[in-house]
Formats: sequence, C-alpha cells, structure tokens
Amino acid sequence: MILITGASGQLASQIVTRARQTGLAVLTASRSPDADRQMDFDRPEKLDFTGVETLFLTSAGYAEDDVVIRRHGAVLAAARAQGVQRIIYTSLSHASDHLAFALAHRWTEREIRGSGMAWTILRNGLYAELIGALAAPRDGRIETPFGQSRISAVARADLAEAALAVLADPASHAGRYYELSGTTAFSVPELAARIGVSYEPAVLGRQRERLSTLPLLPFQPPMLMSIFSVAAAGFLEAETTDLKALVPQPLDALEIACAVAQQSAQ
Repeated sequence: MILITGASGQLASQIVTRARQTGLAVLTASRSPDADRQMDFDRPEKLDFTGVETLFLTSAGYAEDDVVIRRHGAVLAAARAQGVQRIIYTSLSHASDHLAFALAHRWTEREIRGSGMAWTILRNGLYAELIGALAAPRDGRIETPFGQSRISAVARADLAEAALAVLADPASHAGRYYELSGTTAFSVPELAARIGVSYEPAVLGRQRERLSTLPLLPFQPPMLMSIFSVAAAGFLEAETTDLKALVPQPLDALEIACAVAQQSAQ
C-alpha cells in the first residue's frame, strides 16, 4: 500500500490525482476529513501507518523549524514502529541550501537515512508558481527584490510527474537523491520583460517593511526575505538537475511563472 501525506496540499493533491488517473492505487492522509486516513502530525499518538509499505512524506515545512522537526520525527518513529518499508520524501534542492527553511529538510534527510527503512529523497526546487506570485507587478512594475541572477524554478506539475515516476516503481529508486530544479533557469528581469512591465527592485529593508504590513505568521517574513536575498546573491541557479531523468519533457517554468505573475498583478 502507498500512503501520501499532506494530500490536501497543492503538490500532493496533484500527485494523488495523477496516480489515480494512471491506475496506481494510493491512499491519502491529511487533517482533512476527506482523506482516507485523517492524520495530524501534531498528535503522534494518532498516526496510523498500519498496512503501509511505501510512505510518501510530503514535507510539513510550513512552520518554525522546531515544529517541522518534531512533526517529521514523530512520523518517522511511527512509520518505523508500524512496519513501513520505505519512505519517499519531498525535500529541498541543494541550490536552496542558503534559504532560511533548508535546515528542517536537511535534518529530516539525515533521520530518514538512519531510519533503517529504504528511502528516496526528492530534492525539489522552488516552485515556478511561487516565484510568479512573489513577482506579481504593482502598477505596471515589479518591485520585489530578486536581483538580476537566474533562478532554477520548476513547475509544480513537473514535480508531481517526477514523484509519480518514483511511486510507480519505488524499489528501483531506493537510496537515490534526485535534484529536481528546473532545467532552464530564468531571472525576474526576464520575467518582467516577457510580461511587458518594468523591474524596479526595492531594497531589502523596504521589502521587509512591506511584509510587516501583511497578515503573515511570524516565521513567514524571514522565509520570504531569505528567498529574495539568496536569489539576489545568485545562489538559486542550480548547476545540475535530474528532472529530465524522471520527466522527459519538462514544462516551461518561465511561462508558468509569467502566467501566475499576471494573474496575481495588483
């Protein structure tokens, strides 16, 4: 049996849909009452992995590091105790190591490697959809401070396809890391030119002030600011990617980012 966690999220829901369309039998787990198994990682005593052979662990990374580490640790302990044979984990690309939210991913990778279960790590790049949303123009210009360097963003749909390729035959991918950054990096100045707006990036301090006016959780501004500063410093362009090994014809990440930016324009 294959169980996919976080199934109500944007990535995992795509994986579930595509898996079922291809005839692959999967069960879902999330806090949603619509899931096959309703689970809350903050209640480890309720985690139920009985009968699960392959656990697809979608990162619960939308929280402070200690919360994510506690959640992932509880899942791994329960999975091991209840007889799960292999873990497939959605981690973060090597090119993203400088981001403020990389720590919990690397901790989880280390714990998975030492768990005694078979494992596959999918090191996902930043979503093209996320870059597009963050780069949404205001009054005909993009002010978000991404700098001039390129970003190896990747379409969420491609990451779902990559996951499905692994889930179709998980044993053959055991012990593998897959770097799943985009195949063609792009810069936000290129995005601005494509959609016909100007790029006038604010300084980081001004961007931080802007974020302070939004209804964000305390951990969110530092996460976002790290994306901007790391991108501006040129560390989000991946040197290599394994995406085509799992997805032979990746989507145009720049095109997707542009569409989202236009849809999100203010």
